[in-house]
Amino acid sequence: MPPETPSDEIRYRFENGVSWITLNRPDAMNALTWDQRDRVIALLADASADPAVRAVVLTATGKGFCAGADLRGAPATADRVAGDVARMIRLGAQRLITAVLDCEKPVIAAVNGTAAGIGAHLALACDLVIAAEPARFIEVFVRRGLVPDGAGAYLLPRLLGPQKAKELMFFGDAVPAAEAARLGLVNKVVPADELEAAARDWAERLAQGPTRALALTKQLVNASLDGDRATALAAEATAQELNMTTADANEGVTSFVERRTPKYLGR
Repeated sequence: MPPETPSDEIRYRFENGVSWITLNRPDAMNALTWDQRDRVIALLADASADPAVRAVVLTATGKGFCAGADLRGAPATADRVAGDVARMIRLGAQRLITAVLDCEKPVIAAVNGTAAGIGAHLALACDLVIAAEPARFIEVFVRRGLVPDGAGAYLLPRLLGPQKAKELMFFGDAVPAAEAARLGLVNKVVPADELEAAARDWAERLAQGPTRALALTKQLVNASLDGDRATALAAEATAQELNMTTADANEGVTSFVERRTPKYLGR
């Protein structure tokens, strides 16, 4: 497990099987720098590889969850050559979102405030989203004359359908937390002072669950959005085959037969 880093721009702590990753640039509304992005990616990779980590919470300090990308350090416009922008997107925003989608542990976004641009996509790529009442989600790209990046045009149609996704992306209007929940972008909305407790409750419940089964379930659901029925059913059968080799699957079946509560170890 990585050490705690309480004073960094990315705070990290580990407790009760849960990795807490906290964006910590409140004065900048947690706009992501390149270094922060790489740190989050590394922590998510560590979470996948560490059997002690059984769930992840991604949250932020201050009034904003993430205002988007901090472009300082990007190549100056005058110095760019063909291919620079596409490479920057692939290695930056897309790599960050992929790290969330591919993390082998369930990832909860605890959205404390405004999530704009890549910040919105960072939250929506998570497996579960809990939002504080003041939170807002903004497809801010159109306001800057930009095309959405960070997998936005991939994620939103799958969450909302194409028409509603286009509406949000074409107009760039802020979506309050309650409306986001109505649309299905958010699982739960809670008062701001209850956000951490709500995230902890869900994360620690997940951390007591059958971790490998959850990882395989996540993979199945994510892949189902991209493939045909035959591919999805083949993947399901393979996932069941793999999962039945785990200690937790054996414990789940045995505890059912013995009429007791299962004790999952994440293995």
